[in-house]
Amino acid sequence: MSTEPDDHDAHLPESAIAGAALHVADILALAIEHPPGYPALIVADTASRLARGLAEAYRRCLPDAAYVDFDASGPIVTRAALDSMPAGALVVLVQSTSFRLDAFRIRVELFRRGLKVIEHPHLARMRGDEALVYLDALAYDPAYYRGVGAALKARIDVAQTASIESVAGSLVFPAGLEPAKLNVGDYRNLPNVGGQYPIGEVFTESRVLMAVHGRATIAFFGDTQFNVQRPPRPIHLTFEGGRVVGVEHTTDEFERVLANIRADEVDVMVRELGFGLNRAFNLDRTVRDIGTFERMCGVHLSLGQKHASYAKPDVDKKTARHHVDVFVAAETVSLDGQVVYRDGAWDP
Repeated sequence: MSTEPDDHDAHLPESAIAGAALHVADILALAIEHPPGYPALIVADTASRLARGLAEAYRRCLPDAAYVDFDASGPIVTRAALDSMPAGALVVLVQSTSFRLDAFRIRVELFRRGLKVIEHPHLARMRGDEALVYLDALAYDPAYYRGVGAALKARIDVAQTASIESVAGSLVFPAGLEPAKLNVGDYRNLPNVGGQYPIGEVFTESRVLMAVHGRATIAFFGDTQFNVQRPPRPIHLTFEGGRVVGVEHTTDEFERVLANIRADEVDVMVRELGFGLNRAFNLDRTVRDIGTFERMCGVHLSLGQKHASYAKPDVDKKTARHHVDVFVAAETVSLDGQVVYRDGAWDP
């Protein structure tokens, strides 16, 4: 990960902005299916060079869109602009951090109003060359995302077992998996159009949480500040009864993560089993924002009881507080004994 600071006055190269505009054009046409000239609003700040460059890419692709500079206009003007958008219009949110409009949950409220939403939060976390990696991750290949995504979902939804092989050993899901959910830019059968970008993920979890057992090698983890951490040595985790029961090659920061979970939830439960599809991210091409890097082409798990996508009788949503992503240095992934991931690529 880059340690280069993000100079507030710096700008992305023109070539990077032009390339981002090509990706944005594909997102608008192929994923969001936004008709040219239809109402659109871009809300952006200027606090990071990635936010400035990405906002420029959207303005080139949406020349007729209304534009609000969040830093200059503030929450009241921004709310008024959002309130003026008709159902079916598009709202693009380009955020160096995350816009705060009192108790207004922007994306949820906009979806409720029937608006399409593209959200880019926490852009200031991508510094140095990470900004260019982020822009690469916006490339939208519908044949790949929708094809691989649908094929993985079909396999997951009927699988009786799953296993992940890494240096530490096998992590086994012997009780079947929950019906998979897709984040592949295909909104045709979904109630809302859009979401957080970059995209590229298929996720599920064990039908029986306590059935998960085995070992996994962890190459990255999300720290207490929602940044991606790469430990000096890969961490080896041991799971029994769906809980972390052993840790090897740990770090001080990872121990803080585990301590925070145990303070609120006692045990460290494993829930999400995520299959990232975004080929712009891998073990060598990274960004520090955990919500972005979650799309990395590979496997991630969540530690902690919180996983709102699936209800479980042994988890109380009111007390489930933690969802920390950890990334497995997976060699293979198998569903019902058939390998669907090898050499850093999916082949379902």
